[in-house]
Amino acid sequence: MSTPFPREQPIFSARAHVFQIDPNTKRNWIPASKHAVTVSFFYDGNRNVYRIISVGGTKAIINCTITPSMTFTRTSQKFGQWADSRANTVYGLGFATEQQLHQFSERFKEVKEAARLARERSQDKMELVHTALSISAPQALLPQFLSLALQSPAVMCVNGPEDKMFRSQSADITLSSEKERIKKMLSEGSICEINLEAELFTLQDSNSKLVSALHEANNNVQQWKKQLAAYQEETERLRDQVADLEAHGSHGPSDMLKDELTRSLEELEALLKAKDEEIHILQNKKSEYHEMEQEREEAIHRLQEMEMRNLELERRVQNAEQNLAASLEERDRTESEVQRAIEILDVKLFDLNDLRQSLVKLIDK
Repeated sequence: MSTPFPREQPIFSARAHVFQIDPNTKRNWIPASKHAVTVSFFYDGNRNVYRIISVGGTKAIINCTITPSMTFTRTSQKFGQWADSRANTVYGLGFATEQQLHQFSERFKEVKEAARLARERSQDKMELVHTALSISAPQALLPQFLSLALQSPAVMCVNGPEDKMFRSQSADITLSSEKERIKKMLSEGSICEINLEAELFTLQDSNSKLVSALHEANNNVQQWKKQLAAYQEETERLRDQVADLEAHGSHGPSDMLKDELTRSLEELEALLKAKDEEIHILQNKKSEYHEMEQEREEAIHRLQEMEMRNLELERRVQNAEQNLAASLEERDRTESEVQRAIEILDVKLFDLNDLRQSLVKLIDK
């Protein structure tokens, strides 16, 4: 895809030479564009994210999602850089003037701050949802835990100030495994989306090259057809001349002229054969172009399916996070109730101890 999604709105644009760090040495810069290209900030209202996008021809040179942890560093008067951990690379931009670099650096800071505020707002919304869920949670488990605590005192150990409550390790393991599963789902969706976008960029680049080659081939075919018709007319005329010469014998030109005409006829026939082979090759290329077009359409279809799957994964992740928060809240509430039961048991045990001592005194008397 050569342009951002329609849901994204441009914020700021500048022209600069784009570079990427050498993945092998991590020191040298590799030019990503032959000349200065447009580098733009975009805002995606649906996903509430900011991106830096730059397109060279039909290929995306930069496709970077801005996070609050990113920093744009000015390394010289006309050059700046920042690191993208998601793409595992470092981007560098070379501007024509120092003022353009300053404008881009200031806009980068503003967009990074906006991304931070957007993330905080989304986190606040999640906390409000968790609070609402915790308020509406059922309270029916309290009597069960109290009765369980009273019936099974062996689960607890009462040793004065060093009293400790037994905590279920299985709940912690379940919560940690749920977090890992959520992270894995998010990473798989992002990686698949990036791979499909890269594949689509490659197919569109190949498609444009094939289209230009096909147009050029069609023009060449038209010219070759005209030349072929002219060569066929010349061949027929030469054949007529040769037939004339053979019919009239001594009244025509010499044998040398006949040999020359025969050679010219053979050369024209060889040229016709070569042109026929070129036309056949161009027809094969045309069929390959149709196959490439079909592959491009399939890639677009797969990208749309992956976007739908990514949305579904995001929805499932949100539900899982809500369930996880509710489980944590419920576990904390349960722990507080169990702690309260322990305190009640401590008081009861203390009363029983006093009663036992009183009984011992009565017996001694």
